[in-house]
Amino acid sequence: MTIEHIQTRVFRAPTPRPVATSFGVMRDRPAVFVRLTAHDGAFGWGEVFANWPAAGAEHRAHLLIQDIAPLVLGQPSDDPEQLWHDLTRKTHIRALQCGEWGPFAQVLAGLDTACHDLAARRAGLPLAKALNPQAATSVPVYASGIKITDAQAEIASARAQGIRAFKVKIGFDMASDLATLETLCADLQENEHLFTDANQAWDVTTAMQFMQAAKNLPLGWLEEPIPADAPIADWETLAAMGHPPLAGGENITGIENFKAATARLTYIQPDVAKWGGVTGCYAAAQIITQAHRTYCPHFLGGGLGLLASAHLLAATGGNGLLELDINANPLRDDLLPQGTLQGGEFHIPNTPGLGIETLPDSLTDFETLNLETAP
Repeated sequence: MTIEHIQTRVFRAPTPRPVATSFGVMRDRPAVFVRLTAHDGAFGWGEVFANWPAAGAEHRAHLLIQDIAPLVLGQPSDDPEQLWHDLTRKTHIRALQCGEWGPFAQVLAGLDTACHDLAARRAGLPLAKALNPQAATSVPVYASGIKITDAQAEIASARAQGIRAFKVKIGFDMASDLATLETLCADLQENEHLFTDANQAWDVTTAMQFMQAAKNLPLGWLEEPIPADAPIADWETLAAMGHPPLAGGENITGIENFKAATARLTYIQPDVAKWGGVTGCYAAAQIITQAHRTYCPHFLGGGLGLLASAHLLAATGGNGLLELDINANPLRDDLLPQGTLQGGEFHIPNTPGLGIETLPDSLTDFETLNLETAP
């Protein structure tokens, strides 16, 4: 059955406090949710990355409906992988013409997830089981989005929820970051892990200085210490230092680039809403695990993308960790089925597709834009 209708809805939820990274500050939490409907009434949900730039959510919604939707309508809905490859090829020149590789890839990612959700829902299977009948039924989470200046309190809060791994944002002031990390490491309990994320803050020399200073700290990983597009030689230099092991992947696109990354990164983190959707990220996850690296899907957005990330991790065996932003976000929390998060584990809903039928009414006050294709 072919796709006959596309709807995209944009939401912005105020944040109790800004979410700061080394490169910028998020002053609200956006989300772009996509719904595909086929001629037989089957439907599927997806999510498009929209955190950056500040006005990115509305831009991606218009890009989807005005530019990409005509390429999707009338296409078969039963082969998400083929559709993603076709759309990638058909939009190549458009993305080249405007230099907007990221937005095009992100819209295609959301469409692909929606198409996979539709197909799994039609088959009556949870997405994870549709990808792999032997998929795990739950995956462990780690708490992320932790502001280093508030880390002790936020880690204690996450610990109280049964979470045993925590990631703090660094890259602000090295001396202060290192002092706080030393305290946090000393406070770790048995079987707990501390990760760090520099959000591409440093050049290779500064990153080497941090790694040398942190060599005796039991840090689980150092994420994106330098720009994702830094010279390969710089990444190799850091990888050769050995500790902390390197993590990255949210800003990597393309199967060949993920394959190359396995030579330098220990923990690799594709983002289902930024590139590839389910098709691309599942293929990347298989490459990562076959290279004996650890697949830890990156995600910092709404509930649909988090559910897709959890299903992907479960489909690969659930041996990695699922990122769970601990900052308040109703666009994420209100979509998660009851009982999903228990004891530091994300339990995969045993319902068709992603496990979401409709968006909750509680999101209505946050909606800023609702676009759809003509009947």
